[in-house]
Amino acid sequence: MLKYLIHKEFLQIRRNAFLPRLIVMFPIIIMCVMPWVMNMEVKNIRVDVVDNDRSMASQRLVHSVEASNYFIFNGQKADYRAALAEIESGKADVVLVIPRHYGSDLATGRQPQVLIAANAVNGTKGNMGSAYLSQIVTAGVMPDAGALQSRVSTLLLYNKHQNYKLFMIPALLAIVMMLMTGFLPTLNIVGEKEAGTIEQINVTPVSKWSFILAKLIPYWLIALFVITVCLLLAWLVYGLTPQGPVWLIYCLAMLLALFFSSFGLIVSNYSDTMQQAVFVMWFFIVCIMLLSGLFTPTRSMPQWAYMTTYVNPMHYFIDAVRTVFVRGGGLPAVAHQLGALLVIGSLMATWAVTSYKKNS
Repeated sequence: MLKYLIHKEFLQIRRNAFLPRLIVMFPIIIMCVMPWVMNMEVKNIRVDVVDNDRSMASQRLVHSVEASNYFIFNGQKADYRAALAEIESGKADVVLVIPRHYGSDLATGRQPQVLIAANAVNGTKGNMGSAYLSQIVTAGVMPDAGALQSRVSTLLLYNKHQNYKLFMIPALLAIVMMLMTGFLPTLNIVGEKEAGTIEQINVTPVSKWSFILAKLIPYWLIALFVITVCLLLAWLVYGLTPQGPVWLIYCLAMLLALFFSSFGLIVSNYSDTMQQAVFVMWFFIVCIMLLSGLFTPTRSMPQWAYMTTYVNPMHYFIDAVRTVFVRGGGLPAVAHQLGALLVIGSLMATWAVTSYKKNS
């Protein structure tokens, strides 16, 4: 019986004019486009310089700012008021004001007071721009600090080239899994409710377990296909391959698919219309995604928000897949996350079966 139900699900997917294209194109677009735009590195900071000294030392500082890869040099302004006007109009992000007697103070061993003013509307850009400028100014004001920094060696153990794509691609796997295995099962059952075909299944001797499994298994197979496409694209487009066992990534993906597909069926069991199901699913998925540590470290959250990560399966998946993909961790390194995903996914699958109302 289960075999024929699964065959029916695949027939419905194949006869749908949109779903097969979505299943193929969605992971391709996510993997080929999103790593370029989901970049949290702060660059292209527009900086204005006000040089009140016009000495050789101040010009060296200006050229150091101009040569930095993090800044877009807007040029030198006549005074601080003109530079501040550019910040207020959005034409500049940071202003560097070099005081008078900057060069003579350096020559006599005194430390001049250099002013850095940043636009804090975008707090991250303003803070990082100030930090970058402070490093350049410190190296110019205190040559000993620059010499000391040159003697400090940094050993990057995992992401040696500090490639942000290597950090984001494992997280993008979670987004693809969440949308493909969460929304599709939800819309499947609600679509059958609106079409009235689910009533024909309810009067048959099909058990609830068989019905739910027939709804879940096709999307688990779709999850395997999607993960394979994503890993191939990461290798072909970016030259990135998992440093740890690939089978662990598949295990993590299947456990995450178990949770989201079960959760989608739960939402569909309690929803009467497709619109209702989409809004409820979207509400929970946005909360799960933003509280998972996808973009920012979870330790930076308030304590009450951090407590939600203990029941957030996406947090466990992202943490584990980054451990395997970036750090090369094996089974012992992600055993905790695997166990948590298995428990949460099993509970949601049980709930999905018990919440399905079969009136025979």
